[in-house]
Amino acid sequence: MTLTTLLVQGLNGLAEASSLFLVAVGLSLIFGVSRIVNFAHGSLYMLGLYVAWSLVQAWGDTAAGFWGAMLASAALIGVLGAVVEVALLRRIYRAPEMFQLLATFALVLVFKDFALWLWGPEDLLGPLAPGLEGSLRVFGRYLPVYDLVLIAIGPLVWGALWLLLNRTLWGRQIRAATQDREMLGALGVNSVWLFTSVFALGAFLAGLAGALQLPRQPASLGLDLAVIGDAFVVVVVGGMGSISGAFLAALIIAQLKALCIALGTVDIAGIQIAFPKLTLVIEFLFMAVVLIFRPWGLLGRPMAVARTVGGADAPLAPAGPGLRTLALAAAAGVLLLPSLSGYLPYATVIAQDMLIAVIFAVSLHFMMGLGGMVSFGHAAYFGLGAYAVALAFKSLGWGMAASLLAAPVLAGVAALLFGWFCVRLAGVYLAMLTLAFAQIVWSVVYQWDAVTGGSNGMIGVWPEPWLSGNAWYYFVAAVALAIVLMVRRIAFSRYGMTLRAVRDSAMRADALGVDVQRVRLAGFCLAGVLAGVAGGLFVFSKGGVSPETLMVGTSVDALVMVLLGGIQQLAGPVVGAVGFTAMRDYFVGLTEYWGALFGAVILLMVMAFPQGIAGQFARWGGAWRRS
Repeated sequence: MTLTTLLVQGLNGLAEASSLFLVAVGLSLIFGVSRIVNFAHGSLYMLGLYVAWSLVQAWGDTAAGFWGAMLASAALIGVLGAVVEVALLRRIYRAPEMFQLLATFALVLVFKDFALWLWGPEDLLGPLAPGLEGSLRVFGRYLPVYDLVLIAIGPLVWGALWLLLNRTLWGRQIRAATQDREMLGALGVNSVWLFTSVFALGAFLAGLAGALQLPRQPASLGLDLAVIGDAFVVVVVGGMGSISGAFLAALIIAQLKALCIALGTVDIAGIQIAFPKLTLVIEFLFMAVVLIFRPWGLLGRPMAVARTVGGADAPLAPAGPGLRTLALAAAAGVLLLPSLSGYLPYATVIAQDMLIAVIFAVSLHFMMGLGGMVSFGHAAYFGLGAYAVALAFKSLGWGMAASLLAAPVLAGVAALLFGWFCVRLAGVYLAMLTLAFAQIVWSVVYQWDAVTGGSNGMIGVWPEPWLSGNAWYYFVAAVALAIVLMVRRIAFSRYGMTLRAVRDSAMRADALGVDVQRVRLAGFCLAGVLAGVAGGLFVFSKGGVSPETLMVGTSVDALVMVLLGGIQQLAGPVVGAVGFTAMRDYFVGLTEYWGALFGAVILLMVMAFPQGIAGQFARWGGAWRRS
């Protein structure tokens, strides 16, 4: 590495920092005011790029047309953001915060299929900015002129936002809402339209960030999830609601990536270290370090504890006669299903997927519903369980039984290691640290070609003849039933009640002599072990495993299952997993735009059943008993 290379990569990093800042600052403002973890922010970025491409095609390649398209695209996305807030999010502000996350995930599915319908599946590459097509020779290297413009745009936007937030009444109200939104409402400020304006501004900035990427990258359908991870990292590292923090975090992360590229492959004590490979994970490593030592971010402040809206969670109650009858009927259906294979040839395959999904969802619900620990990275333990089985079975030559035992062991060890850091945090900070650890695991698996097969994964992992076919199906069903019953028993045990006490008030539990961290860590580890079991069963059911099992999409699927069923009910993850798997499999075969249909159904359920499906039925049952 030469000094020239380092300087040029540093300039490239400044351009990336501006792009990162533009997409993250809107997300930071939205979360700071509304406390909504907006998964659809990446979709707004993606749509901004697509809309800009269409407008540039319509208005020509002139400078006025190009820059007009940039601003018009951002404005249209801002209007879309306002519509989303008024039509959807405003109706569910009083619902639990995690259900708001579920609603924004549904929007991701809808927006992605909308883009697929309107622009098609192919990547769309836009023209270079008129008048900025060339490059400048800097330190002996060529740097695109457009990158220099991006370097200037980032600080300009930061300055404009700083003036808006610090020199206007609206800005002071925004900063007050970020620090204590309930008190702001008590002072008579109309928070309804304040939330709408903030969401519109955040969407405008996301659309602008996407539009400005038109000369640098093609518009593609995968941008939504690719961008949202980086945006969350910048927001968390900088500090929730802090625009200066977002700018600083974007600058540091972009420069760290640039430094990794500039270093190249380095020989340290005879060990070859390929630093460019770290670009996949360096931001998550940095976020993990920041969250461990300064959970509220570089320039953030500890978030005020939001006052609870609505009543407290109803205490758990043992299964009543109705639930027991339904459970027995479901068990009978599972047992009889293979006998219907002549009429329903794929029924056992789908049911097997449902049973594995039930185990995965129950594991996440144990730490979220009973332990109050939200995870955005639960796929790490599911994927590690799957890879443990594949490596033991294929690479080490272990038998099937021993390989299956390796799944909960490896997942449990990872949960113990990661959980030791995670359980010291709470809320969104804990969730983001779990995401960081999951992305670190994914990057190792994805790039360790010699051991894990890299991006190709591992195949040829099938059950042994003595436990194949229907025997394997019944084995999966037995494991799922055992885990569901075990978790229910733990929930009503002394430990389960202690875990719920820690969830409801850690300070009171600590004052009573409870070792809060140990109780939470035990719950975290058990959830990881159960997710590992699900992963081990998954790899034998599918015959292989790939890095996709470790990606954030798998974690989101588990979240959707838990929230769809109802986080406050022990039956919730079972209902959610079965419903989620059934709907997805049905919609996939129904239409090319199954994601939009699936997302629309989830939105309807969120609005109709804000406590989840099982939660709503439990509420109806309670009302019926009281009548």
